[in-house]
Amino acid sequence: MENLTFNSPVLQLEGLTVSEQNLYPTFLFFLVFYVLIMVSNIGIVLLITMERSLHEPMYILFCNLPFNDVFGNSVVVPRIMMDIIKPASERYISYAECVTQAFCYHMYTCASHTILMAMAFDRYVAISLTIRLNRCGTQIANPFCDNASLFKLSCENPYINNVYGLTYTAAVLGTSMGSIVVTYAKITAVCLTSKNKTLNSKALKTCSTHLTVYLIMWLSGFIMVLLHRFSGYAEYRKGAALLVHIGPGILNPVIYALQSTEIRNIMLKILHSKKLMPL
Repeated sequence: MENLTFNSPVLQLEGLTVSEQNLYPTFLFFLVFYVLIMVSNIGIVLLITMERSLHEPMYILFCNLPFNDVFGNSVVVPRIMMDIIKPASERYISYAECVTQAFCYHMYTCASHTILMAMAFDRYVAISLTIRLNRCGTQIANPFCDNASLFKLSCENPYINNVYGLTYTAAVLGTSMGSIVVTYAKITAVCLTSKNKTLNSKALKTCSTHLTVYLIMWLSGFIMVLLHRFSGYAEYRKGAALLVHIGPGILNPVIYALQSTEIRNIMLKILHSKKLMPL
């Protein structure tokens, strides 16, 4: 049977495969984590914004991470929660909304690795390459929209898209990993040559937690890209895709903010003052 161009304005999301008895526990799981991500990250942004003593370049830089986590998770998680409680046959999304979600998702992941929002222009190029393709399918084989899922709808050969996507992904992940390796190699060298136990302990505490979050994000992204090429591992790919959002969104506030002595002291001061307030 010939493939016919079918540029439908409505697509169907495959979503997560959840049994009926696990439907509401899964929904509750995502709800709890989404609320935690929103409260912790927005709280840090507000704290840095309202506290004048934190109006310094280092803490302003902190704001990029929680703001990015709020943005990225708001683009993906609420939609996944809505689709969980819907039958699989009713998980529809308009093509325009799907392309917008894909753009925002890739802008989020790009910013997570580079913390440079200017890199989002590259996502514009990628989305322009995507929308030029005619579509023969309407099934998005993912819980949310991304470029690779949109490529699979095409009845044309998405060779250019795949080459560009893989090249760009390799460049971002490779540059990111290279920078981390060089940086941590230098930190390790300093720690080995230094006899300052306090400095070494602080460096180990800070670097180990940061490296954990980075590896979660890097490996999840790499696994997701890799498994897009193997249809038999769809559920593992979905898990990796969700971990890219939920993992850093929960851990970043702890690592980048609560480990800061200044921010921690201000939070303790606020909590202490509230306890002393008369009812």
